[in-house]
Amino acid sequence: MNTSTKLSATLSATLLTAGLTSANAMAQVTENTLQKHEGVYVGGNYGYLKVDGQDDFDDDNDVWQGLVGYRFNRYIAIEGSYIDFGDYGSSLANADTDGYTAAIKGMLPISENFALFVKGGQLWWESDYAINEFGGSFDDESLFIGAGVNYAITRNLSVNAEYTIYDADLDADEFSENIDDADFDTDLKQASLGIEYRF
Repeated sequence: MNTSTKLSATLSATLLTAGLTSANAMAQVTENTLQKHEGVYVGGNYGYLKVDGQDDFDDDNDVWQGLVGYRFNRYIAIEGSYIDFGDYGSSLANADTDGYTAAIKGMLPISENFALFVKGGQLWWESDYAINEFGGSFDDESLFIGAGVNYAITRNLSVNAEYTIYDADLDADEFSENIDDADFDTDLKQASLGIEYRF
C-alpha cells in the first residue's frame, strides 16, 4: 500500500470516528432536552394580580398558585390548582379570595424546548368580605381562560409564563339586603411566572 492510499485510509477512518462521536453526542443532547410528553406533573406560579372592579374593589396584589396535572400526550393535558388571590380593595370595601380550579390545557410545540399553551375551565372560589359595616363570606363558581409559553430546561423540568382571566363576580346585592344598587362585579387578571416538574 502506497503512502497516498495509507493517508486516504487514515483520513477516512478519522472522519468516520469523528462523525460517529458527533452523532452520539447530538443524540445525548437531544435526549436530555426533549420534553417528557406523558404523565403526572406538579408546579407552582407566582405573579401579579389585577382586580378590575367597580368603586372600591379596583386593586392589585400578589398571587400564588399550586397545581397538579396529567399530560396525555404533547398536545392535551388536564390540570387542577389551588389559588390564593390574597387581600384586595380599600378600607371601605375589601375581600380575601381563594379557590380551586379544574381545566383542560391545549399545547402547541414550536420546537423541542418551546411550546405555546391555552387553557380554560372552572374556578370554585370563596371570599371573606367587608363592605362598610357589613361583612361575611360568599362563595361561587366562575369560568376562566388563560394562555402562555412553556420552556423545557431538561426532560423533566420546565418554566412557564402565563396570563389568565377569571370572571369572579362579587355582587354586593348578594351580601346584604341592606345594600342597594351596589355592584362590585370583578375580573381577576393574573400574570405569573412558574415552574413545572414532570415525573
